[in-house]
Amino acid sequence: MLTQLAIILCAAVVLGMIARRLGLPAMVGELLAGVVLGPSLLGWLLPAAHDRLFPDDGAPSALVGGIGQVGVLLLVGLAAAELDFTVLRRRGKVIASVSVWSFAIPLAFGIGVGFLVPERFHGIDSTPVEFALLLGTAMSVSAIPVIAKILTDLDLLRKEVGQVILTAGTLSDVGAWMLLAVVSAMTTVGLRGWQLPLTALYLGAALAVTWLLRPWVHKALDRVEASSNALYVNGIVVVIIVGGAAATDALHLEAALGAFLAGLMVGRRGRGVLGPLQTVTAAVLAPVFLATAGLHLDLAELGRPGVAVLAVVVLVVAVAGKLIGGYLGARMVGVSRWESLALGSGLNARGIVEIILATIGLQIGVFSESVFTIVVLLALATSIMAGPMLVFATRRFESDPVPPARPAAVGADPHSSHMHMGN
Repeated sequence: MLTQLAIILCAAVVLGMIARRLGLPAMVGELLAGVVLGPSLLGWLLPAAHDRLFPDDGAPSALVGGIGQVGVLLLVGLAAAELDFTVLRRRGKVIASVSVWSFAIPLAFGIGVGFLVPERFHGIDSTPVEFALLLGTAMSVSAIPVIAKILTDLDLLRKEVGQVILTAGTLSDVGAWMLLAVVSAMTTVGLRGWQLPLTALYLGAALAVTWLLRPWVHKALDRVEASSNALYVNGIVVVIIVGGAAATDALHLEAALGAFLAGLMVGRRGRGVLGPLQTVTAAVLAPVFLATAGLHLDLAELGRPGVAVLAVVVLVVAVAGKLIGGYLGARMVGVSRWESLALGSGLNARGIVEIILATIGLQIGVFSESVFTIVVLLALATSIMAGPMLVFATRRFESDPVPPARPAAVGADPHSSHMHMGN
């Protein structure tokens, strides 16, 4: 486990630095680190070394995966804590329109492609309707963890465009998880089961609890921050974020959703208060998560007849659907052309959320091994291209910065940390 962790982190850090030198987000290199160490490169060039490093069918140890999981939850929670509710209320129409259209259009495109895919690519337990619905869902998701990392790398998390992207992506993903519940119910207990209404009930309960507890959590953290033990805010925030993720996971909702809601409860802290936690998350934990995500890709599967052609079709349709949806959703409410393109580009990243969905699709028999590989490739390709596309678009307009959080509370050590996630 320690050897895996050291090698994965080393590769992620080195390739992340190279990506930054090339003007790309560090996340691009960190994702590619997993591809380099996975079956696509290391397993092909040095199969004995790959099998020795990853003896469990090419997968990292459970503890390494757990470290990456904690990293992604903290990344999402800390990104949500940066959201400014004044900005979100002012741009509510933009967020609503972008989230709806960036979900609906790729969903429709994906369902259409799903009905055209030959049945030999379907899973052993799927019907054409189930396959088309799940493929459409896969094309409609956005990966909040990866989006948060991209916005952090590009220092856009504290600008309005970044906050709109993050919030719209979260809202659209709620619809995707609801659709996944529908497909899961269709393949197991049927639509007459209680899974779908229970999922909606649990989601409403999670939102209500967040709204009720947010003022109390805010006041409690303010008190700790105002004391001489302001550094302990970091530990308390970790407990809140991981606890929120555990709560939604227990309700059969996505753990990242709970981390996001917990981050909303934490709220924006004074500059430097969460600096230590943000630095460790961005520089150590998140790269481990991104690299382990890349380990899932096996490009050898593309050598099978028809798989490469289907992969290209799925990739082109998915990217076009997300760009068109985000662009049209923004333009319909008066957003400029380049900012509209930036919103669609940011939401194009699918990352680990797509990989989770692909894994579930394989487990319930809706996706075949070939389609699983295609969806994982889609996840990595869109996550890698989202950063450069976002850079291209944001250089052509000026996004308003979010007002800074209130100063650190009296009594907090202003020199405890001056770093933030954008460093």
